[in-house]
Amino acid sequence: MVEPATAIVAAARRASARMADRDTPFIFDDWYVAAFADEVGRTLFARTLLGKKILFYRTEDGTAVAMSDRCAHRSYPLSEGTLEGDTVVCGYHGFRYDAHGDCIEVPAMAKCPRSIGVKRYALVETGNLIWIWMGDAETADLAKLPETAFQTSAEWVCSKGYLHLAGNYVSLHENLLDLTHLSYIHARSFGTPEYARAPFRTEIGDGHFLVHREVIPTLLPPVWADPMGLAGVTTAARIATSEFMSPGFHRVTVSFYDSAVPEAKRQVGTIRTAHLPTPETHSSTHYFIVHGRDFALGDPDATGVMHDRLFQAFEEDVEALGKLEHMLAETAPEDMYEISVATDGPSVAMRRYLFQRARSAEVWAP
Repeated sequence: MVEPATAIVAAARRASARMADRDTPFIFDDWYVAAFADEVGRTLFARTLLGKKILFYRTEDGTAVAMSDRCAHRSYPLSEGTLEGDTVVCGYHGFRYDAHGDCIEVPAMAKCPRSIGVKRYALVETGNLIWIWMGDAETADLAKLPETAFQTSAEWVCSKGYLHLAGNYVSLHENLLDLTHLSYIHARSFGTPEYARAPFRTEIGDGHFLVHREVIPTLLPPVWADPMGLAGVTTAARIATSEFMSPGFHRVTVSFYDSAVPEAKRQVGTIRTAHLPTPETHSSTHYFIVHGRDFALGDPDATGVMHDRLFQAFEEDVEALGKLEHMLAETAPEDMYEISVATDGPSVAMRRYLFQRARSAEVWAP
């Protein structure tokens, strides 16, 4: 049995020390999906994001609000209080907070002390998504807001869903960037044997990492072959581009057609999936997904079937990454090393990018 040489293991450990992993501090100065728009209403709603407990609700005019879920007085969760008008009343001692997070009433005192409040977070609502800037609201950079216009375009039909991942968000990003796993993890859903060996090209930029793969010819799985009218066609093409766009956004775009048909006469269908990981803790992730297609627009049955089949595959990812997380947690430090190969270039570059962003932030704790 061949074991890696000591020098190879040492080199792998040195390389890993400069790559983000489950222990790397979070990147707060960026946009993440906090919730789907229909999750936030006139009921107090709490969710843990990047290790912080956040309270959500809508004001009477429909504006979404996010603030710390911890009362400044004695740390009682504000989500266990009540919503009265646009204000939140703590369920412990009755401290009242307005939609800006400022305490405006202390029942036991005739005059509310100044400078009591909780942190409010910047939110932007686009289509079905509510984005949150986890850093200081004053620094929220709209130029960094991910573009997901397809979810509201009349030229696309979309569905959405949420999965809770018992794994870290860095592993999920790497999973989405390295789609060779489709031939293995997804062998029973939408993977095909030739996918992992298909030719590909990569692009590595400043915060943007891309893998483009052309699988020609192939036999498309039913999830796309059926609505495209390509069932049983052995000359189909599957052209996939996977892109890391930001810590909270990964985009996968795939086109399908019959490669035996001349280009001028081809019917090309495209899907686009916004994979939206938001860390919950260092070992768990909120996994929001919006999936769209530009074909079979008038077929509502296709929407339901595609959604169910795709989420079966995404659940396979969640199961696999949960097993990976368990292995990472159970491996003794002296036994831990991971060896990268040449085809891991974009994934390694992406993890170095996340590591450097975390290291340059004020929250970095080496």
